[in-house]
Amino acid sequence: MTYTLTFKPAIGLYGQHDPSAALFRDGDLCFAVEEERITRQKHAVDTFPHNAIEACLDYGELSMGALDRIILPYDPSLQTNILPHYIQTALTADSWPKRLASLEETVITQIRGKLYPTQQIENELAKFDGSVPQIETKPHHACHAASAFHPAPFDEALVLTIDAKGEYDSTVVWRGTRDGLERIQTYEHPNSLGLFFGIITEYLGYWMSNGEGKVMGLAPYGNPNPEIESALRDVIDTGVDYDVTHLTKQWGTDPGIEQLEALFDRPRRTEGGEFTQWEKDLAFTAQSLLEETVVDIVENHCSELETSNVALAGGVALNCKVNQRVIESALVDDVFIQPAAHDAGLALGAGWLDYPPEEIDPLENIYLGPSFSIDEIAERLSENKIDYYEPADLERYVAEQIADGALVGWFQGRLELGPRALGNRSILADPRTADSRDRVNEFVKHREGWRPFAPSILESAAEEYLESGRSAPFMITTANVKPEKQDEMAAVVHPTDGTTRPQTVRNEQNPRYHTLLKEFEAITGVPMLLNTSFNDHAEPIVMTPAEAIKDFYGMGLDCLVLENKVIEK
Repeated sequence: MTYTLTFKPAIGLYGQHDPSAALFRDGDLCFAVEEERITRQKHAVDTFPHNAIEACLDYGELSMGALDRIILPYDPSLQTNILPHYIQTALTADSWPKRLASLEETVITQIRGKLYPTQQIENELAKFDGSVPQIETKPHHACHAASAFHPAPFDEALVLTIDAKGEYDSTVVWRGTRDGLERIQTYEHPNSLGLFFGIITEYLGYWMSNGEGKVMGLAPYGNPNPEIESALRDVIDTGVDYDVTHLTKQWGTDPGIEQLEALFDRPRRTEGGEFTQWEKDLAFTAQSLLEETVVDIVENHCSELETSNVALAGGVALNCKVNQRVIESALVDDVFIQPAAHDAGLALGAGWLDYPPEEIDPLENIYLGPSFSIDEIAERLSENKIDYYEPADLERYVAEQIADGALVGWFQGRLELGPRALGNRSILADPRTADSRDRVNEFVKHREGWRPFAPSILESAAEEYLESGRSAPFMITTANVKPEKQDEMAAVVHPTDGTTRPQTVRNEQNPRYHTLLKEFEAITGVPMLLNTSFNDHAEPIVMTPAEAIKDFYGMGLDCLVLENKVIEK
């Protein structure tokens, strides 16, 4: 039996956010977890995934020395491809001492990446048990591409990977076949759609690599604004030959934000409160230009490669509205989007990249993290002197509570990988009324009232409620809700554009959660629940029973389900 450990660091030459680790046994993915879930620091910025690696080793009952391979989803030597850009950026510092210091750091970093690409990683791994197997490096975007294509349910496809930056590339077009991946076109950094949208995100008062989804959710509240659109089109080109370097010409967001401040004669947003209509219109316009560009790339290359299948990964592929536009293209028949499309999913692609795609099973679920036994949970509750029930028919009991208005924390099975809770670490509520949505926003998630929620829906009911009617097991694309059904699910329909971001559920994917949905349907006639991630505002999804209990008592939840045990306030 052979074991491969793959992990995405967030230090030095290996990016800054979303570190993770995954374990493969004889080539099969058996465990994966994000570092943030263990450290409780959102996105685990500037962190080496010691804890995620330890969790992988614990799952496999392995020592570091027992591993057969270690693979990193970065090849630092490739960063020298854009060395002139780094030098130019260094020389833009606001004083000569700073320029010289930045230039020195740039040169040293590039030399280290070329001559000693894994030294920093080896030093960190030696902290485990002193033994460090040989480390292999793989290109960042190739790992994104493998994470999307290898577990996809088709044999050939256009594969598109889009993020802020890999080593030197920001958007890459690939041909995926049974033989593997072939790079077709590269949009080199700083021509970065991820950085472009990150600049818009920070201009609107959020943080890059954290707030892009909020801007996407804000966009439907905006309207077409010819003045904003004209101004943006003056500084960027969209479409298959896009060019956003006027805003992204230096790494980081500040130079681009300064450009926007000059362009619109408005300072960046720095305070909370309600968004102005102008700010909503900017979000609408930026989202529209992003959609326009990605769809144009897809359609041009689908025609060129003579395929109607598309696979997507990279941080920009978390933009559910972009994904819907790709799915709805007349040139596209089938789409697979890696549910952990951001950097945490790189560990998956790194483990699959060397295998023929046909040897990788289609990805049916993403429940890859730790689980906790009933005995462990009972011990934790006993230690904390917390009373609980064990209903004879758990799913029926919980469905009745939700139908009566209870807000429920639902904790079962293995932790999900990726940004979406898919029925194992979820907060559940009645989807039928806007009041339900507002209560979850205000009393549970403690976030802006305009933020929409998503449903988990029985896959067998998708055609009845959604215009697309397609399977969507990973809650990573939006869909139009049929007009006659919108009143039945008011809590999970975006109030301005009639879309929702569904998770469709089959019994084979998650039997207990499927049964809960069936029971709620039997009581209410509605085959879905409001499902949002089990975490408070600005914290990662809970991983352990202790974290679930803490959040239960710190949030406006009425009921907590820990496997077969029910706690009520």
